[in-house]
Amino acid sequence: MTPSARTQAAIEVLDAVIDAAREGGAAADTLIQRYFAVRRYAGSKDRRAVRELVYAAIRGAGPVPPSGRAAMLRLADEDVALAATFDGEGHGPQPITTTEPRAKGGIAPDWLVAALTASGLDADALPALVDRAPLDIRLNALKPGMAIEGAEPLAGVPGAARLPSGTAVEAMPAYRDGGFEVQDAGSQIVGLALPAAPGDAIIDLCAGAGGKTLALAARMANDGAIIACDTDRARLSRLAPRAERAGATIIQTRLLDPGREAAALADVMGRADGVLVDAPCSGTGTWRRNPEARWRLTPKRLAKLVETQAHILSVAEPLVRPGGSLTYIVCSLLDAEGADQVAAFLAANTGWRAETPDLPAGTRRGDGIRLDPAHDGTDGFFVARLVAPC
Repeated sequence: MTPSARTQAAIEVLDAVIDAAREGGAAADTLIQRYFAVRRYAGSKDRRAVRELVYAAIRGAGPVPPSGRAAMLRLADEDVALAATFDGEGHGPQPITTTEPRAKGGIAPDWLVAALTASGLDADALPALVDRAPLDIRLNALKPGMAIEGAEPLAGVPGAARLPSGTAVEAMPAYRDGGFEVQDAGSQIVGLALPAAPGDAIIDLCAGAGGKTLALAARMANDGAIIACDTDRARLSRLAPRAERAGATIIQTRLLDPGREAAALADVMGRADGVLVDAPCSGTGTWRRNPEARWRLTPKRLAKLVETQAHILSVAEPLVRPGGSLTYIVCSLLDAEGADQVAAFLAANTGWRAETPDLPAGTRRGDGIRLDPAHDGTDGFFVARLVAPC
């Protein structure tokens, strides 16, 4: 592909990303894969170049752009070489005119920037939310000693390391043999807030594909029991092969029916030493990896997520034994999903109390701890440990 053809390809992918953001469609990575699946003439360098252009344009636009061309024009206005590819030749985009629309810059739509600011994030911390994320991994304590080329340990975070960006993880023998999992350092840190020791009974109520579940199994040295639950069959089905590769043998899975979770968990009510609620959320802390997520979130969707989180906490509360703990995590920086959610839970559940976890990063926020990219160099998270009355 010529440079001009790469620019046009990026514009076409961006159009698909913008449509998906407005209509709740597939993620940008998926759309890029689909685009090139029917364009096999494009080589690996072409795909990499187009992907870089697409993500640069996404990161540079705050609100949803009017079009993929408008998003690319915003970059071209600051990049003479990129602007030169708008030459109208072959498969290239038509020449630039001064009057056509450009994408608006910024960190996010105005209402969302206001919500982040109201949640205590300084203006100078906001740009870090859309920086490129590093490639962090969690070393598997169940399979110690495997050589992982290029891995640099992360100070203060036990078992965490960082690989060079772009590393082909799935081709590494240590990954195929279960020696490590890809997991952001922040995710590893907040997972430590849940007390977990050999012999414990733990319920991971929103396990998804099981990243934190596997970390718990390793901390428990495969001694005890973990029930990993989710309402998403496809996501939960990915846990079993990951657990087998990791050598995690104490994990059971349960598919839950939304609105009828209690019936599926009746046999374990009041018996869990710890319950983990890694709740569905806005993902405002993960824009470094999914920058187009800023365009998907609306006030209505945020309100629905807050409602869902409160429901999940109500499901989790009776599962905890007297004196046991409930650890609540969201990959969000918004108080509505973090500190405010926990405050509402404590107000509604007499006898429960918050206990500040001792973590290697983060700052106090309400009754929990918050990590953010600018302050901690991780994805953004809020975590709180809640202790049941005895």
